[in-house]
Amino acid sequence: MIKSIAVMTSGGDSPGMNAAARAVVRTAIFEGVDVWGINNGYKGMLDDDMQQLTTRSVSDLIQRGGTFLGTARCPEFKTAEGRRKGHDNLKKHGIEGLVIIGGDGSLTGGSMLSAETGIPIVGLPGTIDNDVWGTDYTIGADTAANTAVDAINKLRDTASAHRRIIIVEVMGHTSGWLAMTAGIAGGAEYILVPEVKYDLDAMCEEIKESYSKGKRYSIIVVAEGACSAMGLGKVVGEKTGIDTRVSILGHIQRGGSPSVEDRMKASMLGEKAALAIISGVTNVVFGFDEGKVVSINLFDAVNNKKTLDPELVRLATVLA
Repeated sequence: MIKSIAVMTSGGDSPGMNAAARAVVRTAIFEGVDVWGINNGYKGMLDDDMQQLTTRSVSDLIQRGGTFLGTARCPEFKTAEGRRKGHDNLKKHGIEGLVIIGGDGSLTGGSMLSAETGIPIVGLPGTIDNDVWGTDYTIGADTAANTAVDAINKLRDTASAHRRIIIVEVMGHTSGWLAMTAGIAGGAEYILVPEVKYDLDAMCEEIKESYSKGKRYSIIVVAEGACSAMGLGKVVGEKTGIDTRVSILGHIQRGGSPSVEDRMKASMLGEKAALAIISGVTNVVFGFDEGKVVSINLFDAVNNKKTLDPELVRLATVLA
C-alpha cells in the first residue's frame, strides 16, 4: 500500500478543481496516507514547489472556483529530461503516486511520466470543454455552461429591446460541447461548433426572412474554434443589414463558485482517485458514465478524441 501521494492541478483552471483536490486530500488522510500538494502544475513539480497538506489545508475551498494549488504552462516538462527532473523531485519527498486533475494535455503529460518512470498515475478530468474521451462529465463543465446561459439570458434582453442580432462566443477550440449545451439551454437560434459545417449565406437569409415576419432578435452562439466571432459579426451584419453585436465571454467562463453538480461529482471523483492510487492502481482516469463513476484507461483517454453527441446537434436543429 502506498504511504505518500501528491495531488496537482494542471492546464486551464475549471470550477470544481478545489473540490476534487479537497476530496483527494481528506480521503488520503482518512486512510492514514501522507498527501503533498504540487503548486503550479508541472512547473511546480520541476521547481520542487510542493508542500505536505493537512485537512486544514483544504478547509474553506469547496465553494471556491479556480485552484488553490495553481496552474502554469511548463514547456520543459514536454521533454524527457524535464520529466525525469520532475520525477526526481517527487522521489526526494518520498512521493509514490500522483493524482493529476486536468484536461487532455495534462493527462497526456501524466501518461508519459508514468510510462517513462513507472510512477503510478491517476487522472481526473478537469476542463470546461467536456472533451475528455471515455467520460460523460468533466469537472467544471456544468458551472461554465451555467455561466454562459446566464450571459445569454441577459444578452437576450438587450437584443430584443433593439431588434439586434447578438453573437455570443464561448470557449472551445476543438470541442463544441459548451457552445452546443449553452446554446440549446439558452434558446439560441443558431449554434456554430467546430465539428459541424454551417452555411453562412443560408443562415443570413433565414435571419432576414424571420425579421421580415416580425422577429425581434436572434442569438447566435459560436465556439471559438468554429470561427472568429468578430469576423462573423461583421459578415452577418453586412449580409442581413441588421444591427449585429458581438459578446465574447472569455475567461469569465472559467471562474465563479462551482455548481452543486461540479462540487458533488468532483468530490466523488476525488475520493475514488485517492483510494485507487493508495491501493496501487495506475494509468486510469475516473469519470462518469450514465451517472456512475467509471475508470477509463489513461492511455485510451488521451489517445482517443471525444466526439460531439449527434443527438445534441439534432436537438439544436429541431429547436432552433
